[in-house]
Amino acid sequence: MNGRLTSLMMTTLMIASALAGCAGNDVDVDLDDEDGGYNYASNVDNHRMLMGDVCDIKDLSGAYDWDEVSDIYENGKYAEKSDGSFRTLQGFADASGKNHAYDAYYGADGSWNDFVSAAISGTGAFAGESNTVRDQAVEKGIQNGVMTAYAIHELNAAIIKAEAGNWGPDDAQHAWDEGWAFYHGPDDSGHDYDGCGPFATAAKRGGNFGTGDATNDATLAAMKAGLAALVAEDMQGVVDARDEVLKNVVIVYSQASVRYASKMTVDLDEANGDYDKHQAEGHAFFRVIEAYVADYTDSCYNNKTHGMAYIGASEASTCDAFTWTNYQGSDVCYNTAVHIVYAPEGVNETICEGFASVFPGSGMPGYYADYGASKIVEIFDLKNDGDTDADYEAHVRMYLQPVWDAFGITADDIGTLQ
Repeated sequence: MNGRLTSLMMTTLMIASALAGCAGNDVDVDLDDEDGGYNYASNVDNHRMLMGDVCDIKDLSGAYDWDEVSDIYENGKYAEKSDGSFRTLQGFADASGKNHAYDAYYGADGSWNDFVSAAISGTGAFAGESNTVRDQAVEKGIQNGVMTAYAIHELNAAIIKAEAGNWGPDDAQHAWDEGWAFYHGPDDSGHDYDGCGPFATAAKRGGNFGTGDATNDATLAAMKAGLAALVAEDMQGVVDARDEVLKNVVIVYSQASVRYASKMTVDLDEANGDYDKHQAEGHAFFRVIEAYVADYTDSCYNNKTHGMAYIGASEASTCDAFTWTNYQGSDVCYNTAVHIVYAPEGVNETICEGFASVFPGSGMPGYYADYGASKIVEIFDLKNDGDTDADYEAHVRMYLQPVWDAFGITADDIGTLQ
C-alpha cells in the first residue's frame, strides 16, 4: 500500500472518529425533529441524549454496579455539549434555584440529588438497606423524580421567559421543547431511549389501571397546545397547558403509589419477601408528587370521633369554622371557610363541635398540615416493617382523595387496579 493511500485512510478514520465523538460516547444516533408525536421548534438533541444516561444507569443499577452508576450519574456519558463537557443527571438534580417545588418543599437545594446519591452510596435513609432497595430507589428516583423535575423546571422556565417577552424558538419555545425531551426522550430507530423516561412509566401505569394511554395522550396534547400557545404569544394557553401536564403527572404517580401500596399488603399477607422492594418503589414514586400534592391533604382532628376531616390547602383557623347548620334543607356539619360538609355516619351537633384549631384546656393542636401526605410517607418509610392488619391501598387512596378532588381528577382518570 503506498504512502499516499495510507495517509488518506488514516485521515478518513480520524474524521469518522471525530464525527462519532460529536454524538457523545462514540454513539451514532439518528435523531429527527420529533419524538412521540411532538415536533420540536428548536434543537434539543443534546438534552434528548441525556435519556441514554438514564437507560444505562437502569441497567447498571439492576446489576448493583454502583461504581459505574456513580460515574455516569456524576460525569455523564451521552449528552456531550459543543465544548466537550457533558450534561449530567447529577448536575441538574443538585442545582439550586430551579423552577420546581421539590427543593422548597424538602428544605434543601438539590433535594433529588440528596435522595439519589444516598441510594447509590447506601447512606442516609438507605444505610443498611439491601441492594434491591437501593436499586429501586436509584432507578425510580432518576427515571421519574429527576427527569420529571427537569421537565417541570423547563415548562416553568418557558413561562418565565414568555412573561419577559421572549417567546421565540431560541427562548421560551426552546425551554418548552426541553421539557418534552426530558419527559419523553428520543425515539430514534436504533435506540430505545424512549423507554427510560416518565412517559414510559405513565404507559406502564395505564396498563396496570386499565386507562391505557390516556395520561400520555393528554400530556402530549397539552405539550403541543402549549407550544402553539407560545407561538401565538397566548400566556393563558401556556399556563393551562403546563397545569394539564402537572395534573397528568399527579395521575400517573398516584396510580404508582396506589399500586405499590397494594403490593405491600399482598407481600405481608403472603410473606413472599418482596415487601421491602415494593416499599422502596412506592417510596420513590410518591416522592415525585409529594411536593405538589401535600398541601391539599391538610386535616382537622375531631376529638369526638377521633377521625380526621380533610380541608384541602388551608390553614389552622379553618378547623374553627365547622358549625352545625341547616344546609340545603338538612342539618349538617358545615365548614364555612372551605365550604365542605363533614358527614361521617352518626354525625350530630355534638360531634360537629369536636373540631378546633387548638383544643381549649389541653392546648393540643387540632390542625395538621400535610396530614395525608405524611401518612403516605409513613407507609413507604423504609424503616416501617409493615402491619399485617393494614390495607395500604385503601389508606393511600383515602389520603389522596382530597388531592384528586383539588386537581379535578376523577375515578375514571385513576382507573381500576388490574
